[in-house]
Amino acid sequence: MLIFLGILFAVAPAVVWMTIARTRPVGFAIGGTLLAGASLLISVQQGWIDAPRPDAHLLSTAVAPLLIACGVRLEGRHEPPPQWASRRNAAIGVLGTQFALTLVVGLLYALMLSEGWDAPPSKALPSLPPGVSMVDEGISCGSGGCWRTATVTSEDGLSRPEVIRELGLQQESCRPSGWLLDWRDVCVGATDNGKNVTIHAGWGY
Repeated sequence: MLIFLGILFAVAPAVVWMTIARTRPVGFAIGGTLLAGASLLISVQQGWIDAPRPDAHLLSTAVAPLLIACGVRLEGRHEPPPQWASRRNAAIGVLGTQFALTLVVGLLYALMLSEGWDAPPSKALPSLPPGVSMVDEGISCGSGGCWRTATVTSEDGLSRPEVIRELGLQQESCRPSGWLLDWRDVCVGATDNGKNVTIHAGWGY
């Protein structure tokens, strides 16, 4: 059900444009661009493209109306067919509702982020080099929030400092988590626990 709603959300601007387009050249150009954007958004929804989903949805709902407005302006010299004004008003209503819902959900998402009690996803952990394997993975929480941890060990007899060097985590490094709604950084580091190496990924502000 959620997959269907996500696809419907992504293709809605293209469907709206189909109801108000008046010429083939502009209609196909704008429609093709909107469908390409819908494909990218669906790829983000399904995890085929690694990008922050809330930011992708907000960006899509902001850009799609601008493309449609450009298309309407380019077709402005052509005589509109009967009932075109009512279809245009309906299109504005659909796009406006979609943008408002996205903005509300995005703000709720940003408020939840401020609580800081979620851990980064598994993909925040670095990929392991050959000869290094994961023993276990889990989530730990404390007064400063929650973080994801993974215990790794060498299958080739590397020492713990050498494993950390192979991971490239001699020092903790941070990178942005999102573009617009998620302002946090994902910070990843590694520690020698005396027996194995523990990788940790947490949020930085």
